Amino acid sequence: MSKQEIKSNPNVTRSAVFAFIVGIIFIAANLRAPLTSVGPLVGLIRDDVHISNTLAGMITTLPLLAFALFSPIVPKLGRRFGVEVMILISIILLTLGVILRSLSGIATLYIGTAVLGLAISISNVLLPSLIKREFPRRIGLMTGVYSISMNLLGAIASGISVPIAVGLGVGWQGALGIWGILSLVSILFWLPQMKRRNRETATVQNQSADSSVNLWRSPLAWQVTLFMGLQSTFFYVLITWLPEILKQQGTSPDQSGWLLSIMQLALLPFTFVVPIIAGRMSSQRSLVTITAILLLMGTLGLLYGSANFIVWWIIMLGIGGGFAFSLSMMFFGLRTENAQQAAELSGMAQSVGYLLAAIGPTLFGYLHDVTGSWTVPLLLLVCASILLFIFGLGAARNRRIC
Repeated sequence: MSKQEIKSNPNVTRSAVFAFIVGIIFIAANLRAPLTSVGPLVGLIRDDVHISNTLAGMITTLPLLAFALFSPIVPKLGRRFGVEVMILISIILLTLGVILRSLSGIATLYIGTAVLGLAISISNVLLPSLIKREFPRRIGLMTGVYSISMNLLGAIASGISVPIAVGLGVGWQGALGIWGILSLVSILFWLPQMKRRNRETATVQNQSADSSVNLWRSPLAWQVTLFMGLQSTFFYVLITWLPEILKQQGTSPDQSGWLLSIMQLALLPFTFVVPIIAGRMSSQRSLVTITAILLLMGTLGLLYGSANFIVWWIIMLGIGGGFAFSLSMMFFGLRTENAQQAAELSGMAQSVGYLLAAIGPTLFGYLHDVTGSWTVPLLLLVCASILLFIFGLGAARNRRIC
């Protein structure tokens, strides 16, 4: 919140704002680590429970399907029960899902994965609207703050998964289950926000009367949605299969996990800086162009580039992913009039977008099973980068949904 916003509300103190920001950081830290920790362990999981590459891809696809199916309902639940309350419920469910997934057995693996997907979808949808409501003049800065928290923990999770599973001897179950500790701690940091429920509910009810636009008939909303879906497809395909692609090129399992971490570390500065820059621009088309070029060059590098430059191709993909993710989060606030409309656009974009993204990891694994090569799957990402550029140019225009 700005100084003027704090002064205008006597119930808001600097300590309360600080506690709120810390709570957001901890919630955001849970939104990728439980997912990015899977990629480096796919081979171990596949061999241990005896499943195909296609079914292994479903471990990443299931949360995306949960995002797609549940996201349209989340804004209504937030309006009915309060955003802060729903976020608390999401972290409790996330803890349960992490525990279930880390138990031995195929059934608990997939059930736990589905539960944590439902949990993450709640915070995915509501955090952008919460930021627009509480920090209307600092959307870019706060989007950067929660984005860097989300992606930093995601990068760490990818890098330490194999060392924990193999080095500490706890197996893939222990390496996935450790993230339940983070979600438990996050519950404690979010509990103080329950006091905000009454004020938040009144604000949302006042705004909902002005949020009668049918987003499903808006070309701009669809452009934001498809941009969101394509950038998510890129991210989750690479999170799931980049280690396997690298291992086929002669990289060891430990190295492939750390290279996946490098990709995510490369995007970190940009998930903080890009939202701030985007928030100061009337049109974000130049940022979309840079995004598409980076993703296209990185993918072509994996396909046809020298193995000596593999780190550079991965860094390009990371930076491009940082641009794409930041822009997709910013579009929810920049292209809407108020917090409730931002929540509804977030729900629509994450529903259709993640449905599109859910196809990616499974289709990627299937194409590899059929062709025995990563060439055709990577060419699919080349096409995705071109489509992302086209839809991104539309989403980046200086307009609002009306």
